[in-house]
Amino acid sequence: MMRTDGRNNNELRPISIVRSYLKYPEGSALITLGDTIVLCTASVEEKVPPFLNGQGQGWVTAEYAMLPRSTEVRVNRERGGVNARSLEIQRLIGRSLRAVTDLQLLGHRTIKIDCDVIHADGGTRTAAISGAFVALIEALDYLRQNNKLDKLPVRGYLSAVSVGLLDEQVVFDLTFEEDSAAAVDMNIVMTASGELVEIQGSAEGKPFSREQLEQLLDMAAAGVQKISVCQKEALGPDLDALLQEFADYS
Repeated sequence: MMRTDGRNNNELRPISIVRSYLKYPEGSALITLGDTIVLCTASVEEKVPPFLNGQGQGWVTAEYAMLPRSTEVRVNRERGGVNARSLEIQRLIGRSLRAVTDLQLLGHRTIKIDCDVIHADGGTRTAAISGAFVALIEALDYLRQNNKLDKLPVRGYLSAVSVGLLDEQVVFDLTFEEDSAAAVDMNIVMTASGELVEIQGSAEGKPFSREQLEQLLDMAAAGVQKISVCQKEALGPDLDALLQEFADYS
């Protein structure tokens, strides 16, 4: 099968992550994955949601939005409240980041992640998670440098990828066109060590087999390794060493 952009079935689109993209947030990253571009920021607030008061732990949460002309047809700004799709995605981002963060060590504070899609061509939620992780680490390092944390309380690298079945073949990192035509569309959040955080997948038209599911998972695991390399390069050797030190200890 020839993909529209000429990639092999297991090939990742060109990816880049630029750390410290903005001046004011405690953490920020611009992730580009093919024609999908997402700006991720991490803001530190010295408070927690009311339901966590007195619990001795922190919180990581997220918001997600698409800019009006991030798509071929203009999307309206979400002035009257977050739409169902954005709400589902921002909850996914928050859950994913909390899964690898030691909230007890984070302390009585919140890190709020904002993911804004500048340009969309499939995989916006997976790109947002991968970029948000870099922004989160930068914000945690800001706290460490200001003597509010002793360590980076994260258990390891986290990223997300899309996989699917297109013309009966397993394909990786789907564009919008491919995603729209896929018989199976799946988003997988995973750590660099291969642990699963979340699987979102569904069939269109007919069911898929367990064997195909395992093929999708294997392709996703290999893809996560590629994204983790990009995250490490963006963070640099010093932050990578600090993150790895806590991951090994925990």
